[in-house]
Amino acid sequence: MMSLFDEEQIMKMYANDIEKETDRKTAERMIKKGKMTLEEIADCVSLLSLEELKELEAEMTELV
Repeated sequence: MMSLFDEEQIMKMYANDIEKETDRKTAERMIKKGKMTLEEIADCVSLLSLEELKELEAEMTELV
C-alpha cells in the first residue's frame, strides 16, 4: 500500500514538473515577443511566479 502511495505521489510530481516546463517555454516565447509585461505573463502562466519570470528574463538576456 505504501509503495502505491509513493508511486502516485511521484506521478503527481512528474506531471507538475511537465506542466511547469510547458509554462516556462510559453513564458520564454512571450518574453521574446516583448508585447506583455512580466506581470501580464505571470497571469497567463500560473505555475511560474513573478520572481521566476524575472530570473528567466535575466537568463535570456545573458544568452544574447
